[in-house]
Amino acid sequence: MTPTRFGLDRAWSERAARPLRLVAGRGVDPTDAELASLCAGLTRRDELAASLVQSVSAGELHRFFASPGALPDGEMRIFIDKVGTRPDWVDDRLLERGAQACRAFGMDAGLVLAYGSLLGGYRTAAALEPLVRTGRLAGGESLRRIKETSIWWRAVTEPGGLEPGAEGFRLTLHVRVMHALLNAKLEADPTWDHELRGLPINQYDQASTLGVFSTSFLLHLRLLGVRVSRADAAAVMHLWSYIGWLMGVDEEWLPHNERRGRRLLYHFLANDPPPDANSVALARALIHMADDLPGGRVRRVYERERALSVSCWLLGPAAMRDLGLPYRPPWYGLTRVAANVLVSQGLGRLPGGRARLLARGERQAQAQFTRWG
Repeated sequence: MTPTRFGLDRAWSERAARPLRLVAGRGVDPTDAELASLCAGLTRRDELAASLVQSVSAGELHRFFASPGALPDGEMRIFIDKVGTRPDWVDDRLLERGAQACRAFGMDAGLVLAYGSLLGGYRTAAALEPLVRTGRLAGGESLRRIKETSIWWRAVTEPGGLEPGAEGFRLTLHVRVMHALLNAKLEADPTWDHELRGLPINQYDQASTLGVFSTSFLLHLRLLGVRVSRADAAAVMHLWSYIGWLMGVDEEWLPHNERRGRRLLYHFLANDPPPDANSVALARALIHMADDLPGGRVRRVYERERALSVSCWLLGPAAMRDLGLPYRPPWYGLTRVAANVLVSQGLGRLPGGRARLLARGERQAQAQFTRWG
């Protein structure tokens, strides 16, 4: 049975997905086979990780990923061996270029991930219930989760960060296993509404989340005036396709390129349910996470207004209404566009420009971690 959240409010989902339809090109509508696969994805889990968490205790898994040592036998060895064997399509040169491009985007990458990808993802209630039940994306926990996600993002975009045994590789597998543990816990919870939601952490939602880190990420960067060359865009999509594969996303939903990524993301959003109370609560917590930053009241108010302004620029008024957030003139988004016309579009095209953008991005990242304390 297809969970009832699928296509729950056609009028809302078609309206929300219309901008993606405009940029996805011809032939965007899903075939009957693709629609059937979308429905089935809501009741499919990451079976490799599910098998692992059924046979290895949560404590053992936490200890192994916190301090990897000798590889034990059994399901753990099967898991590590399988994820350590790369698909034939993985290209190390594209991984390197994609990771370098992500870091060269500097502070704009962080703005997009927080107020385009994450906040935009809250607009639909599709995958929010598991997040809310962890209790780690509301209140003061929002800032901590943003820090954790930023640490992971920088680890997977480090040179060689996705080599087996590297920090980015290890953290990605740790996240995958934590998802499987949470899914197993919620699947067994008698209060989980399977008829409405399907599996707590399912293939459909995992693939959709991958889309906001890859396809949506690039679209929003361009809205901030960032220069994303065709070659860089292809490399970023390749990088995130491999990260998605490591995270347990089915091969059929790996985006691989922007055109395919836009089409897939349109399919998800056009069938997602509208926002709910979780959407509003999580959006408010994200916008107000600056309240937990060190500094005085003036600084906190500025950070909150900046967050609202760039969110309005990236997501638009309709999304802000859906999320229960006030509209602000997009002064900060326009400021970033002006800066990027000079820096990304100008400096980035000059000889040695990429190296300067990378150095600038590193300075901005370090400054952000310092502000977070």
